[in-house]
Amino acid sequence: MRLPAVILAFTLLALSALSASAETFKTPQALVKALYAHDTAESAEDAPSPYSPFFSHGLNRLFQADREATPEGEVGAVDFDPVISGQDGEAKNVSLSPPIIMDDRAELEVSFRNGSEAVTLYYTLVREQGGWKVDDIANQEGEYPWSLRELLEQ
Repeated sequence: MRLPAVILAFTLLALSALSASAETFKTPQALVKALYAHDTAESAEDAPSPYSPFFSHGLNRLFQADREATPEGEVGAVDFDPVISGQDGEAKNVSLSPPIIMDDRAELEVSFRNGSEAVTLYYTLVREQGGWKVDDIANQEGEYPWSLRELLEQ
């Protein structure tokens, strides 16, 4: 009798993971709000990034290529959390600018506090399969400006 319950539990777990990764975000704001509410500890270990459900196919391909090119035990091209622009902390008081939408692309700014630091990130989004996905994140401020795509393409 226990085996059917175990099979049912695994089936429900697999379906919930599948539906989370296939979620469609109808607006850029909905995507970014869900991204900042996401618990990376719940991400699949074999995913290209802990944020894979929110990233475009192209960005996920870059993460996967980086993962495959990185020797075991070493850190890849992105050695920080791009969503908080740092290795530690969390985004507090997140605010979004109104998106600028141009056909199937959108851009918006996300501002927040990570500890005592004020951070502004610039998001480029694309519309894929009826919903919005992150195609790039950039931090243009500070001593070391970066673009996620550029880091992964190097």
